[in-house]
Amino acid sequence: MNLYLILILLANVLISLKAFDDPYFFKKNEFNIGQIKQGSHYRMFTSAFLHVDLSHLAFNMLTLYFFAPTVLTQLDDFKFLIIYFGSLLAGNIFTLSFHKNDFHYRAVGASGAVIGVLYAAILLDSNLVLNFFFIPIDIPAYLFGIGYLLYTLYGMKNNNDLIGHSAHFGGAIGGFLITLAQKPSLFWEQTAMIGLLCLPILILFILIKTGKIKS
Repeated sequence: MNLYLILILLANVLISLKAFDDPYFFKKNEFNIGQIKQGSHYRMFTSAFLHVDLSHLAFNMLTLYFFAPTVLTQLDDFKFLIIYFGSLLAGNIFTLSFHKNDFHYRAVGASGAVIGVLYAAILLDSNLVLNFFFIPIDIPAYLFGIGYLLYTLYGMKNNNDLIGHSAHFGGAIGGFLITLAQKPSLFWEQTAMIGLLCLPILILFILIKTGKIKS
């Protein structure tokens, strides 16, 4: 396994485990709109290494473990790190913008970075498929990606759960754009795929413009 991937996985696991047993550490490093606006900008980064519980941590790390190798085989280590940390920041910047008036909004998790890597993998390998033990067929990864963002749009519109949907969406956009910037040849190699993955992003901006989703 790639050294950088191992280090990212270990950092998430070790920091999350510490936070599970240290509420002060958790609260000091979580994403909090009010605290960030007061100057605690480091939370934009540290919050992405915290998780709510073991299932949250396991889901993110397993997703990263399965999709990161696709990115690492197509791009070099440095470009993978740019996608991971760029998506991480993109997710949190998008969240900060979307919830700018909710000073009590709090969130944690590596989901923005992980979804960014997932979208990078989909762009880099259009034949990528997913296997779920409860579904006896292979699912094209791009269908999963589009469906996931549509679900995220639904969550952002209803805003009635504790899931950081805006970070997921921002991370996906970040991974999408950074990957295209690092490998421009995808514009003519994966034109149809790019168009498909742009659909949920276009729908988001239409919903914001029409007031169906409010930031």
